Amino acid sequence: MKTELFEEHKKLNAHIVDFHGWDMPLYYTSIITEHNYVRKAAGVFDVSHMGDIIISGKDSIDFLEHILPSNISGMETGTCMYTAFLNHDGNIIDDTIIYRINSNEFLTVPNASTTGKIYEWMMVNSKNYEVKINNVSDKYSCLALQGPLSESISEKLNIKFQKSFTFSGSLDTMIVSGTGYTGEKGIEIIIKNEEVISLWNKILYELKQINGGPCGLGARDTLRMEKGMLLSGQDFDNNRDPVECSISFIMSNKGDYIGKESIEKRNHTEIFRGFIVEDKGIPRHGNLLLDQNGNKIGLITSGTMSPTLGKGIALGFLNKNYGKSGSKVFISIREKNIPATVSRPKLVP
Repeated sequence: MKTELFEEHKKLNAHIVDFHGWDMPLYYTSIITEHNYVRKAAGVFDVSHMGDIIISGKDSIDFLEHILPSNISGMETGTCMYTAFLNHDGNIIDDTIIYRINSNEFLTVPNASTTGKIYEWMMVNSKNYEVKINNVSDKYSCLALQGPLSESISEKLNIKFQKSFTFSGSLDTMIVSGTGYTGEKGIEIIIKNEEVISLWNKILYELKQINGGPCGLGARDTLRMEKGMLLSGQDFDNNRDPVECSISFIMSNKGDYIGKESIEKRNHTEIFRGFIVEDKGIPRHGNLLLDQNGNKIGLITSGTMSPTLGKGIALGFLNKNYGKSGSKVFISIREKNIPATVSRPKLVP
């Protein structure tokens, strides 16, 4: 599958890779260069592979509060929030951003690899509710403009936040939200497919003026790791709940929802944490976390070399007894036990 911007990526000599069935740019120049665009100036990502599912109807709030652990009824029109879909065991199927379009209409943005699964999950669990669920992922594109100078670009292009939308069947105006997957100031823009190429090129022109540029999936991954952001299908995959993942703040729903009872009964022994490597070595998914005696105390789920810190960093799940920031552990990397310091998931302030 290809996004509407595929030919634009080719024009920029992007290194294209398969990402869950999508042909996406891994990088244009280099991962480190693009990472630094976002940390120091601004960069833009094509994230149109993400899903778009509309939920509407008189029971939309009751339905969403049945399948999500968050207080959906408390959302104001024109706002969005981070939440997650849970299975009956309380484990995360996928995390998502949900937008309140109007009183009874919502848009949720699942990850590319899980859009079909989430759509089916909603359909199966909507039988007792008067709602309409519409997967419109093929109609809309999304750009993520991220970085400390992103606001100046959005102002030049007159891209503004709005509180009201016409979305039923047709998005008549772009949706702009102060969200992103980099931990920097920025916005994400959901827009009609037929309008995205023009906007992409306008943003690229402005980025060139400030020594920024287009960014691929590689930089998106290193940026999110530095900020302790979960990756669906890697940091969790139907095997971890919000408490373990250090996102219990999403559990603001005071009613009954799918998975709630299971979470409350669970004895949580592990917690999601960050790790900064103190010696040479780059941790990777699957590396073991060890105590000073070589006993397994956890598992790395994501790892990389941090362009900002100049050190190896990792995210993973650790026995809660070792979860205090500043604690010393070891990561088994290529048959060597490398010392590391435990941190909150956000490794770069």
